[in-house]
Amino acid sequence: MPINFEKNTFKKRLKSMLGVDLRRMFTSPLFYIMAGISLVMPILILVMTSMMDGMVATDPQTGTETVMEGFKNVWQIIGAVSDGKQSISMDITSMCNINMMFFIISIFVCIFVGDDFRSGYTKNLFTVRSKKDDYVVSKSITCFVAGASMIIAFFIGSMIGGAVAGLPFALEGATALNVVMCLLSKILLVAIFSSIYILASVFAKQKLWLSLIIAFGVGMLMFMMIPIITPLNSTFVNVLLCLAGSAIFSVGIGFASKAVLDKTNLV
Repeated sequence: MPINFEKNTFKKRLKSMLGVDLRRMFTSPLFYIMAGISLVMPILILVMTSMMDGMVATDPQTGTETVMEGFKNVWQIIGAVSDGKQSISMDITSMCNINMMFFIISIFVCIFVGDDFRSGYTKNLFTVRSKKDDYVVSKSITCFVAGASMIIAFFIGSMIGGAVAGLPFALEGATALNVVMCLLSKILLVAIFSSIYILASVFAKQKLWLSLIIAFGVGMLMFMMIPIITPLNSTFVNVLLCLAGSAIFSVGIGFASKAVLDKTNLV
């Protein structure tokens, strides 16, 4: 009687690899620590800035007085309403908001992926069964899930922090649907940023410091683009643009990550 061997297809390999990665992520203290930071951060920001709102700081050398301005409503920590002008503001509301999460996500991705190289997991993995394209796709999906969870945690923390700080929830220049579109657009952008951070991690391998430097450098270059692409008054068009950009760039950067793994040593 002939023996039929089941073909090990890409779908089956990816399902197996993804199951391992998701299980490792959800059982890792790192994920819950980063999610907790994401939840607590907006609460602290909103409460502290509300306490300092209106305070006057004086420069001892010039005598110039600066009035501290906090958030006027809760939604400012989620985004700013676009007025059609691509001006860049450097005040506290434009810097200390949900867009900071893309730096927090970079820390998680670099540690999560870098740990595979430091522990020798990748070398054993590729030697035994898995292919490098499976690894890149699985890591991209896993890190996207983690990043999206952190964005949502920040949003929940913002609602709690706004209530604690006594800030108004009234929307000005936007609607509830716009806020949903804004949040969804930011979540979709996670796919692009996490792919970049994965590329930095597979390039740096065990060198966590190097992957973080690359990730932070790229993140700083792209940071000012986030509020332009995902304003508080985002529409379905912004979501479609972020979806298309995420799909195109994630695939392209994913191929780059696979090329790096193919052409470099795994240690």
